[in-house]
Amino acid sequence: MNAKICLLVASLALAVAVGLGAFGAHAMKSRLAPDMLAVYQTAVQYHFWHALGLFALGLLMLQWDAPVLNLAGWLLLAGLILFCGSLYLLALTGARWLGAITPLGGVLSIVAWLVVAWVAWLR
Repeated sequence: MNAKICLLVASLALAVAVGLGAFGAHAMKSRLAPDMLAVYQTAVQYHFWHALGLFALGLLMLQWDAPVLNLAGWLLLAGLILFCGSLYLLALTGARWLGAITPLGGVLSIVAWLVVAWVAWLR
């Protein structure tokens, strides 16, 4: 993932986060049980943070010539999809087994930021 793709994907992910946040706040508020609404809201919150992080990573890629940041971008995107996606689906379907996927997304996001930290340390 290069800087251009990273910034593009991050911008699209942020737009989707706004849409899903509004959908949850308006259309799903009365349809989801309180615990599932909390799960949905957690997904939206982390969706925003991960997408903003991906955007920041794209900006960093423009400044630093470190090809390993490409890996961090893919890891962060995969983490966003697995973590937030599993929470969205869990909230909307009630399929509890989806909760087993969530930690994998979290681990991928952590590894992505550790890659960024490693690059920063080497600079």
